[in-house]
Amino acid sequence: MIGVDVGSGDRLALGVLTQYRMATTEQMHRVIAPEVRIEQTRRRLARLRAEGLVDRITLPQAGRTRVWFPTAYGVQLASEWPEMRGHRPSRTVSDPTAVRLKVGHTLTVTETALVFLEDARRRGELCRPLDWLTEVHHPIGSGEAVIPDALMYYRRGPVDGDNGAMVRAFVEVDRATMGPERLAAKLPAYERLHRYMPTIPGRRRPTIGQEPALEDWRRHYPLFPRLLFVLDGTGPAGVETRITALHAAAGKLAPSRFLNDVPVLAAPLADLLHHGPSAPIWRPAHDPGQRVDWKSPSGP
Repeated sequence: MIGVDVGSGDRLALGVLTQYRMATTEQMHRVIAPEVRIEQTRRRLARLRAEGLVDRITLPQAGRTRVWFPTAYGVQLASEWPEMRGHRPSRTVSDPTAVRLKVGHTLTVTETALVFLEDARRRGELCRPLDWLTEVHHPIGSGEAVIPDALMYYRRGPVDGDNGAMVRAFVEVDRATMGPERLAAKLPAYERLHRYMPTIPGRRRPTIGQEPALEDWRRHYPLFPRLLFVLDGTGPAGVETRITALHAAAGKLAPSRFLNDVPVLAAPLADLLHHGPSAPIWRPAHDPGQRVDWKSPSGP
């Protein structure tokens, strides 16, 4: 019996890149091995590249920053691991051109993941690198789907305790590349997911005494994940415009159970970076005058 997992560090690095899509060298270091020197992370990535599992592009600006991503072979290998089961990787994640065109948004999503990971480490709570899943597909009927930028699993309470509560969140990162109305249009899509019950061909409506049909999301989550909008790429006035648009969209959903059941919160990425995501910096869509902790219940 060998008492060590010889490839555990390489395995984690490839798993992170497969789930996160891409990351800079510094971001990878902060995710997988912040306790060691960054040179060790550089050597690990270079070794994985030599083995054909990852590749990189170099950005012409920002000090020629290297951005790492998994190759098709790396994605194929990682997708077979138990910890990656059920997560469908993007078909374009291994294409250097697609990486270059998506780099701004995807690196911002990775930085958002780091904000929560590092906050959990500081607080002694549990949010592991692979607890951040990008672009998880959720059908809502008629060939449409809700695909959040990320799905996060986070457990409150001490890491070594048994009483921590699991908190799940859908995360939408907005870099002000679309108008506020398009951002706000995501809210009714999530409301539709909240009530969506798939129709199974040939199955009749339940009669008295039969089990009622359940919403599709209940197959995956005991509670519907809270919805976090992280706003970037604009100043305070742009943030206010976006939060106002979310508030207006929330007002149109008032007859629905959605806002009663699901906290919908928004905050600028700058505030997450400066104060930490656990600070009361989040503004509920139904009442943007409030400031709350993202893990607290927040309903009308």
